Amino acid sequence: MSKRAVILGAAESGVGAAILALKQGFDVFVSDKGTIKEKYRDELIARHIEFEEGNHSEEKILNADVVIKSPGIPDKAPLIKQLKEQGTPVISEIEFAGRYTSAKKICISGSNGKTTTTLLTYHMFQKAGLNVGLAGNVGQSMAWQVAEKEFDYYVIELSSFQLDGMYEFKADVAVLLNITPDHLDRYEYKMQNYIDSKFRITQNQTADDVFIWCADDPVLKHEMSKRKLSARCIPFTLGTPPAEGAGITDNKLIINWEQNIFTMSILDIALQGNHNTYNSMAAGISGMAVNIRNEKIRESLSDFKGVEHRLERFLKVHGIEFINDSKATNINSTWYALESMTQPTVWIVGGIDKGNDYSELYDLVKSKVKAIVCLGVDNSKILEAFKNVGIDMVETQSMEDAVRSAYFLAKNGDTVLLSPACASFDLFENYEDRGHQFKQAVREL
Repeated sequence: MSKRAVILGAAESGVGAAILALKQGFDVFVSDKGTIKEKYRDELIARHIEFEEGNHSEEKILNADVVIKSPGIPDKAPLIKQLKEQGTPVISEIEFAGRYTSAKKICISGSNGKTTTTLLTYHMFQKAGLNVGLAGNVGQSMAWQVAEKEFDYYVIELSSFQLDGMYEFKADVAVLLNITPDHLDRYEYKMQNYIDSKFRITQNQTADDVFIWCADDPVLKHEMSKRKLSARCIPFTLGTPPAEGAGITDNKLIINWEQNIFTMSILDIALQGNHNTYNSMAAGISGMAVNIRNEKIRESLSDFKGVEHRLERFLKVHGIEFINDSKATNINSTWYALESMTQPTVWIVGGIDKGNDYSELYDLVKSKVKAIVCLGVDNSKILEAFKNVGIDMVETQSMEDAVRSAYFLAKNGDTVLLSPACASFDLFENYEDRGHQFKQAVREL
């Protein structure tokens, strides 16, 4: 009698998990409470996989041997609680995929910078000629790739929600970039719960594995002083290069790895700004950990193109540079963006705020920002936070108005930065939609 796998959620990760489960001989059922996108529905139909949409039929779900759930479904959902109470394993797609591949896994997490670091590391592995897949929060579903492709390596971006559903999975190389408060609503508003979730990236690691971490991050530093990890722990810092790890001396990025020393001028790194130096260090150490040659690492760090919607230098109009950082959905991401600005900046900010404390940005706004354009249904918190800075503040309700207002407030040599520090769901479908609308509005100036 074949085992029953139930998949909750029928988007990229869910459909990928269904395809892999089918290949592994499970009796598969897919359930999505919402509407399934056409391309995913077609895949399920073509493979004769049973599915439902618009509700979760408990009688078809509670009899599962294993449940693979979308990271978007919280653990406190009644159905998930019921499954766990009856002892049914509830796991993430990445956990499931990891059981059926012997590929080496390079796993990257952190509150900010993980997409950039993941894509940069993937770029480096590709350049070095390695047979590598890109998975997790970016790229194609890992389970789908495990079912249909044969990779030797996976570079995987992991959110805390994915890590929460991972138990036996092991990262050969784990990277933790930073930990700042985010998604605390999913962690009973306890920072330690969120930290513990991020540190799940190190679970099951042995002395043969590598854990790469930022020694300048106060939360990570404190946590590392309390934990005994089995993996080789390799730090990176903007300070003096450690005996093993990465640092900076005289504007040179230096990585010490076993008997190998890698150096390159930080001016030659494609991604500028301190936060990007961290991302480049993490990717560089990951490359060295799998024996990629120094010149390939250097080449990758110098020619990487960056990520759409993340500090994307988009266009200059009459000497005003427009930067799309729509992916900045929290205060910390926007802090990095403002910190990296070198010209007087008109800042477009706003949306649905996840309990933001704007006071953290006050000093940066004073020193870098010449005007603020609010873009949201309710901008009162932003107006209140910066009313004493003494700069122009404008309220807008559409991207077109926001871009036009910013354009009039800026002059030749200035920068217009879209870095909302908020989720986008009040006026847009998602941060990509917000970023695309920004770019369209800039093109129309």
